Amino acid sequence: MTTIIKNANIYTSDGACPKADCIIFDESQIHFTGHIKDADMQRFPDAQIYDLGGKCLLPGFIDSHVHPGWVTKSLWHIRLPWTEDPQELLAFIRTYGQDHPKSEYPFLYFEYYPTSMFDEKGPTKELLDSAISDRPVLCQDFGEHLCWVNSKMLELLGVDKDTPDPGPLETFIRDEDGNPTGWVREMAWIKFADHMFRALNWYPPEELTADSLSGFFDFLRDSGITAMADGFIENEDQIKAIYEMDRAGKLQVYYDGMVRFWNYSDLPEKIATLREYQKLYTSKHIKVNTMKLFLDGTNESGNSASLHEHIHDAGNFGEIMMETDELVQCFLLCNREGLDLHIHMVGDRAFRVGCDAVEEAQKIAAQKGEPWVCQPVFAHCEVVDPADMDRPARLGIYINWSCHWSGGYFGEEAMNYYSDEKWRRMYQFNPIADSGALLAFSSDVVTGYELHRAYPFFGIQVAATRVDPEFPLNPNKYPSSIRPPESAKLSLPLLLKGYTIGSAIQCHWQDKMGSLTPGKLANMVIADQNPFDIPAERIGDIKIKTVIFEGKVIKGSL
Repeated sequence: MTTIIKNANIYTSDGACPKADCIIFDESQIHFTGHIKDADMQRFPDAQIYDLGGKCLLPGFIDSHVHPGWVTKSLWHIRLPWTEDPQELLAFIRTYGQDHPKSEYPFLYFEYYPTSMFDEKGPTKELLDSAISDRPVLCQDFGEHLCWVNSKMLELLGVDKDTPDPGPLETFIRDEDGNPTGWVREMAWIKFADHMFRALNWYPPEELTADSLSGFFDFLRDSGITAMADGFIENEDQIKAIYEMDRAGKLQVYYDGMVRFWNYSDLPEKIATLREYQKLYTSKHIKVNTMKLFLDGTNESGNSASLHEHIHDAGNFGEIMMETDELVQCFLLCNREGLDLHIHMVGDRAFRVGCDAVEEAQKIAAQKGEPWVCQPVFAHCEVVDPADMDRPARLGIYINWSCHWSGGYFGEEAMNYYSDEKWRRMYQFNPIADSGALLAFSSDVVTGYELHRAYPFFGIQVAATRVDPEFPLNPNKYPSSIRPPESAKLSLPLLLKGYTIGSAIQCHWQDKMGSLTPGKLANMVIADQNPFDIPAERIGDIKIKTVIFEGKVIKGSL
């Protein structure tokens, strides 16, 4: 069935035809995008014609870094009240434990406490013991890279002063005698979780099935997200469930998966896993062609890789998973395998190491006569030294930014480690874009708690205003709660490009989606307001009225 939409306000994300008022499509492709006076309507005598009355129509959004597995596995977690008062938090935890007996709730997982609640020394297990000590308890910090556990949990994990940390990022904070304090970085406890669950004879309800994942994919549909890149595949159950959804005709989104590795030594094994996933689960809508690496931690946790030592800890430059030489080898192997490499990096030293590694790997490949096919994607890049701003454009590195972080979401916690001047240099992407680098935009949501923030118009509002409507900065210190500098606000055209064609290019989908170009898929959304016609601080209020996926209406109506 051919559909003609006319009298629409169409933003195409196609530089050759940025705006249009008419689009013609069917279930196979878009046949025409432009002005109705130029449309050959007689080619489509049986078409259904719809007049939008000037409503706004856009390409389907692409969330190019999000975590369906983590979101789904978090749904049983317990939400904490938002407070900066540790005693109020402990009172809630204590009461919850009293109301929910150990026999029914053998392990309590709370989220979130503000990272700013504690200084760089963190909380202690004894403090959490004062609320509940008869069973394991975990409190997740707001940044999702730190957690606070009680003594019972450490005991059941089997973690003590003689237990080695799993890695340079995944660590148990320790006192001067080497005993774990109860503060844990980068989910290090997960490596010992089976010990605890076996001791409890209980496992959390974290199965990844077509049914359990359906709520996440319903959210994508309702938000106008017609394609996504998974931050990394949790396990084979997850990719298998998504494949089963696709076979049943229930996957109304294009899915790009990544496989996580930890260092060069385990990269071949993880590539073998990726190849198995490719063989078993590739479909029209599903592909897996990217390796994922966490190069450092977070600014708020103090374990990002910094070019400057921590302000209160001389000689501490944070943590990095590997240095340049090892990362060069990772790039070269991925390039030989024809795979992309998507890297979590937050600190300016991680960014520089990443750029140095790409540059050196490209040089070595050229010397060996090997074509360069590996696409480097650097995710987050929260603080970049001015000297490195133009390197992504020169080296063909794509930058992926989670727009809803652009305001006060993580507050001032990084100031525990960074100077005020460096904190104010965070989240600046205009110089990178101005130099010609490609930016892709995403949400990187990891729990059900924050899933609503993956709504693209919410992220666009925050990035366009530098104000977080849910977690505003103190207006007495930061006028109008705007995260400084105001010059770092991203423009609406750049944001729409990053959520559409920019993300499509990152995922190698630019020939089939990302813009409303003839020959591409008819993935598009109709909004109840035009983002160009309203103040930036109201963009998050825009509602998606209709979603069209592969030429079919999957939400709303025409």
